[in-house]
Amino acid sequence: MGSKLTHYMKELVAYNTVGFVATVDEDGTPNLSPKGTCVVLDDDHIAFGEIRSPNTIRNLKDRHSMEINFIDLFARKGFRAKGHAAFIERGTAEFEDLIEKFSQWGELTQKINGVVKLKVERVQVVISPAYGMGAQEGELRAKWTAYFSNTRLKI
Repeated sequence: MGSKLTHYMKELVAYNTVGFVATVDEDGTPNLSPKGTCVVLDDDHIAFGEIRSPNTIRNLKDRHSMEINFIDLFARKGFRAKGHAAFIERGTAEFEDLIEKFSQWGELTQKINGVVKLKVERVQVVISPAYGMGAQEGELRAKWTAYFSNTRLKI
């Protein structure tokens, strides 16, 4: 079987770095959490450095299913990756092999307690309905770039 992660998907992870991770709590309800240290390890694995994710880690230790979403907000498209995840703790040989993949985060790398490694079993492309109504990527990028440039969240 070939790679599940396309060139576009790998580039989106590298460009975006924030993935939205879904796991399942002990009562069967979803747990959704943004992760800001995401990397593609190879054609079939995505990982993130665990810094402060006790619920995600607890869920994965009991139920290994995980989904991660990456979306290009300007192009209104992205992908979902589903599979089984493992938590690799700091101090293990596998952790030491993986931690160099997170060097782009500099000193933050020292705060990584472990690495969550997803074996991608299924991917699904996510595309805005706007494309089905004739929108073109360039138009959507221009529209959403202008929107985010001119909008300030007021708290």
